[in-house]
Amino acid sequence: MANVDHVVEALQVLKAAQADVPAAEERARQVVADARHRIDVARDKLAKTIAAEYQRGARVGDLARRSEYSRETIRRILRAAGIEAD
Repeated sequence: MANVDHVVEALQVLKAAQADVPAAEERARQVVADARHRIDVARDKLAKTIAAEYQRGARVGDLARRSEYSRETIRRILRAAGIEAD
């Protein structure tokens, strides 16, 4: 009969672990959502910084090298900011 108790105890542990999964998944979703928001904020800041640097005389090639973006992406960022690149 002692074996049955161990099985029941192990089953309770399993059920408790399974019950924790939905809350853990929700926490994970929130962590991912927060990280994506920080990426959006950082990307926007980088775009504004690129536009400001261009207006202060930085060249598209230099901005591409420093930002690790392609020259075309730099031009796209500048166009989105209302700036026509040379």
